[in-house]
Amino acid sequence: MSTDMRIRQIHPWLSMAFTLAVIANIVAMTMQLQAVWIGFLALVPLIPLLATGLYLFALPYLGRRGNA
Repeated sequence: MSTDMRIRQIHPWLSMAFTLAVIANIVAMTMQLQAVWIGFLALVPLIPLLATGLYLFALPYLGRRGNA
């Protein structure tokens, strides 16, 4: 399996994990919990989500350079 295909499969799962972390953060805020780690919980999937998203965004542009 190629790297592109792996990243295409990982990216949606990272977005789901990020969504769940944000929902947990919102629930904690409505319950007025002051746990800082819940706020940082969303950063764990967000950083690789950003990296995979930027890679997938740049992929068509990187492919054009080799064909020209």
